[in-house]
Amino acid sequence: MTRSTNSPEPPSPPSPDNRRSDPPAHDLELLHVQVHRHGTNVDVRWSIHPQLKHELLPNEWTEVSQLMTKVTEIVGHRFSQILSQAEPSTPQQA
Repeated sequence: MTRSTNSPEPPSPPSPDNRRSDPPAHDLELLHVQVHRHGTNVDVRWSIHPQLKHELLPNEWTEVSQLMTKVTEIVGHRFSQILSQAEPSTPQQA
C-alpha cells in the first residue's frame, strides 16, 4: 500500500555533546512505515517523500515498491505474532 505524506518532523534539539558552532541538523523523513491495529487485525502502510518518489527512475520505483511490500509484510506478520502472544484470546463461556 502506498501513501504519501508531506509532514517532515521538526528538527531535534542539539545534544550536549553537539553544541559546537555547527549549523543545526534538520531531519527529513524519506520513508515511513506505520502499523495500525484494529482489534486483532493489523494494517501496515508505508510512504515515501514525494520529492524522492518524483526523482526515482521507473525501475528504481518498482524496486523500492517491491522491497517495501516485503518490509510491510514482515513487520505486519511480526506485529501480529507479538500481539497474539501479549493478548491471548479468552475462552468463550456457554
